[in-house]
Amino acid sequence: MAEAVVKPQRGIASLLRGLVIVGALAVSACVRPSGPPPAPTRPEPAPVRPAPGPVRPGLPEEDTARHRVALLVPLSGGNAGVGRSLANATQLAILDLKAEDVRITSYDTATGAAAAAQRAIADGNKLILGPLLAEDARAVAPIARGAGVPVLSFSNDTSVAGNGTYLMGYAPAQSIERVVDHARRSGVTEFAGLMPTGLYGERASTAFLRAVEGAGGKVTALETYTRGAPAMNAAIAKLARSPFQAVLIADGATGAVTAVPGIRRASPGARILGTELWNSDSGIGGITALNGAWFASVSDTYYRTYAAKYRARFGAAPYRLSTLAYDSVLLTARIARDWRPGDRFPTARLSDPGGFGGIDGAFRFGRDGIAERALEVQEIRGGTTVTVSPAPQSFGR
Repeated sequence: MAEAVVKPQRGIASLLRGLVIVGALAVSACVRPSGPPPAPTRPEPAPVRPAPGPVRPGLPEEDTARHRVALLVPLSGGNAGVGRSLANATQLAILDLKAEDVRITSYDTATGAAAAAQRAIADGNKLILGPLLAEDARAVAPIARGAGVPVLSFSNDTSVAGNGTYLMGYAPAQSIERVVDHARRSGVTEFAGLMPTGLYGERASTAFLRAVEGAGGKVTALETYTRGAPAMNAAIAKLARSPFQAVLIADGATGAVTAVPGIRRASPGARILGTELWNSDSGIGGITALNGAWFASVSDTYYRTYAAKYRARFGAAPYRLSTLAYDSVLLTARIARDWRPGDRFPTARLSDPGGFGGIDGAFRFGRDGIAERALEVQEIRGGTTVTVSPAPQSFGR
């Protein structure tokens, strides 16, 4: 169980400009006494110390001057890597903030998310950061809600949001709407969609249809596929029956690469569009097959600095999702200004229409508890990614 502490946030711009923590060495000075030595005195009797009480599980009961915040992430099992990266990110944020008045304690959800939440609440935590997986968020939500403890989940499954659970994760619908709007403004009127079967594909299809309609375009074809080249090529052959100027591939970078040859044969000049899944691939810019493709995601303006600092401290590259944990600590520190230790977390502050800032740029929570994010559109070009439509820096009030 890892613990750390934080102070209120000073603002993301000044924080990121000062992302170098400098250690200070304490120097003790020795002063030689002058004059005659003092007369000997009779030693005072040693104070009587009370016997220590029994050692109990959980956090120290006397630690009442700091805010208690729980981090629920997988620290063992198959997702331990990303969970550890999330935990490391909170530690990095704590160091950058030079924190003192918030204690963050990590709990392993791999051994049971519900049990982790129960332990966290029993330990007196008043806010939960995480969990990562949607099914874990569903297990944690009713337990936390019953205790009056809000949850800032890292999931992107919008169905778990609401009733005290807030989503920090990148919502697919927002990235689809953003890239479609950019394509429409760039002259695209006819869109096609290539969607994987399953829940993500179903939600992406709905978001895509709404986004194209809202932008004033037309969906000429929409096909689904099971993962694998044969099914993908069969779906693309059906797309080829209709004209399109751009096609959205609601899949990760690997799936998109599989689809590109068939799409080029069907419509050589069509623009390839991607979703937020592409930004989780650190090598996306070097995939030459996707050259010229557009996708919408959170800004990478501050991420590169963050990633370099993370590598320097932990000796490995961070998972892209780890910024969710970093930014959740920034948010917590900002709200801690108006949060007295021991009191319930002031959830009303999460509804600030001006939103919050972080490594991933500006974001704010809607009434549904989902983080609305200021997204940019990036183009894969010449071995890297180039921003072709910048993200807004803030939200208007």
